Amino acid sequence: MLTVFSLSAQAQNAADWETYFEQLTAMEDTENDNWENAYEIISQLAASPIDINSATREDLERIPFLTNTQIEDICQYLYRYGRMQTLGELMLIESLDEPRRHLLECLVFAGTEPQRTFPKLHNILRHGEHQLMMTAKIPTYERKGDQKGYLGWPYRHDLRYQFSYGQYLKAGLTAAQDAGEPFFANRNRAGYDFYSAYLLVRKLGRLKTAVIGRYRLKSGLGLVVNNDFSLGKLATLSQMTRQGSTIRAHSSRSESNYLQGAAATISLTKSAELTAFASYRAIDATLTADSSAIRTIVTSGYHRTQSEMDRKHNAHQWLTGAAFRVSRNGFHAGATAIATGLDCELKPQNGQLYRQIYASGKSFWNASVDYGYTSRRLNISGETATGSCHGVATLNMINYALSGQLDVMALWRMYSYRYYSLFSRSFSDAGSVQNESGIYAGVNWRPSRKLSVAAYSDYAQFAWPRYQMEPNAHSWDNMLTMTWQHKAWTVNGRYRIRLRDDETTQRARLSVARHTATWNIKTQADLSLTGGDSGWILSQNVLYRNRKWLVAATVGWFHTDNFDTRVYCYERGMLYSFGFQSFYGHGIRYSLLAQYSPLHRLSLMAKVGTTNYFDRNSVGTGLQQVDHSALTDVEAQLRWRF
Repeated sequence: MLTVFSLSAQAQNAADWETYFEQLTAMEDTENDNWENAYEIISQLAASPIDINSATREDLERIPFLTNTQIEDICQYLYRYGRMQTLGELMLIESLDEPRRHLLECLVFAGTEPQRTFPKLHNILRHGEHQLMMTAKIPTYERKGDQKGYLGWPYRHDLRYQFSYGQYLKAGLTAAQDAGEPFFANRNRAGYDFYSAYLLVRKLGRLKTAVIGRYRLKSGLGLVVNNDFSLGKLATLSQMTRQGSTIRAHSSRSESNYLQGAAATISLTKSAELTAFASYRAIDATLTADSSAIRTIVTSGYHRTQSEMDRKHNAHQWLTGAAFRVSRNGFHAGATAIATGLDCELKPQNGQLYRQIYASGKSFWNASVDYGYTSRRLNISGETATGSCHGVATLNMINYALSGQLDVMALWRMYSYRYYSLFSRSFSDAGSVQNESGIYAGVNWRPSRKLSVAAYSDYAQFAWPRYQMEPNAHSWDNMLTMTWQHKAWTVNGRYRIRLRDDETTQRARLSVARHTATWNIKTQADLSLTGGDSGWILSQNVLYRNRKWLVAATVGWFHTDNFDTRVYCYERGMLYSFGFQSFYGHGIRYSLLAQYSPLHRLSLMAKVGTTNYFDRNSVGTGLQQVDHSALTDVEAQLRWRF
């Protein structure tokens, strides 16, 4: 009962976490859409905080933004001084900078009586928490496809139910519908276009984690399998050095990035663990004229038109594999092996030279070994993989904490153009674990609690031709970001320059923010330069909160020469919806969001957002075209916890 009370007591902090998360993402490049996956994970942690006094290292590694040094320092503090009485003690951990400390305070609590064993079933059923959430997005405009072409109504809506008991058990169902998809019609006779169900259990004796239903999986450094998430290049300093296997329930509305079946991690001994997994699921695909082969695996998840609906679930994919890991005295080593196949041959069109290295065939296998050493100051990690493709991929890095204020990292990767895995995702410049070699160097310096500086330089070369690029093309990516914090004020500056053959792209940002218990005010300017073209946006965010109300307003004035100089603006969105949007052309974006919580466990949220373009009379192309210069969307959400 005490545990349940502690979880509920933390709820008032959970409402603040988005402000601190946005501070961290502001240091990165917003082009990285993997932040949305991290956002979802942190949303779930905020809803079910971790007891920091009984947390294991594996529990802390579930928090995406913590570095290995910070995790080690937290563990050492608890070992040396015992249980934390309040979260204020986090200020005594020198390596925790202010944004991460504030965000961490929203995701953990200082429990008084830890749960020693897996709870009994009657306690789970009696004290577990239910959450029901309904979200809808309604456009006030009409697209061409709404008139003729789309099979369903122009509304996007979803339904989420989740039952959880602390960190031990979670079960849920997500049902989602995109705008234009048929509802209780066509091939969606069961109602929603997409359903996702899962049951996840943690800390059940030797069973560390187990999931049945839809899930995500990462093993090693992701060269063989990773459909979980990976962050930007700056976040590499904190997240990439972690190895081992991670299993998460798939609770989002994403229709492509998941596995379906079962997975489990079992502790064999104190230093060894085994993860086994299996998956069989239907996938969307473009088939050849005689339906004998797959041209393209489709991952958009859209089923709005008849042609999109014809591609829905017209192929199947299976996966099975295992990962073994052993660790002792800071040293760790592991191995991962998978076998996967399709019910018909994958045969992409290879008329263009850059397509000739795409994965092809009906069955595949991949295997890797990973290795490393972890201590409070030094982290060495690496993974080397191969497979039926007869290519090799290797990624190796070293991270050293020169002090509590200074971390440096060096990373080298070599991904053969022959190598591919259908499930790989890891550090890369081009977005795939194939046809890339490069060196990365990064530094994270915190000269004081008020000031932090992070920078990286990454050089990559591509042996095989890529789309619209010649053989042996190269990319040199550099970024510098500085953040100064003093009491309620935060100032962030960022500059990035990227050189690709004969093209140079530069992006810069300057923001000033003030955060208090009731007000958050942020002014930001962004600049984008590509070749002789430019773009900019000036944006203002204002947020007010009290015990029952949260009101957030955003306005952004933008002007860009073309799509290549597009700019980004952050605005508060619905729960479980990450609010970075991109704009190009000339116009203004403004939105207003209000959240009302009449009861502790009940909240209502509504948002109105408009993008008004000054340089065009229509927006979009094809079936998405709207014959108007302004687009206004209305969103509504209800969340009930009981």
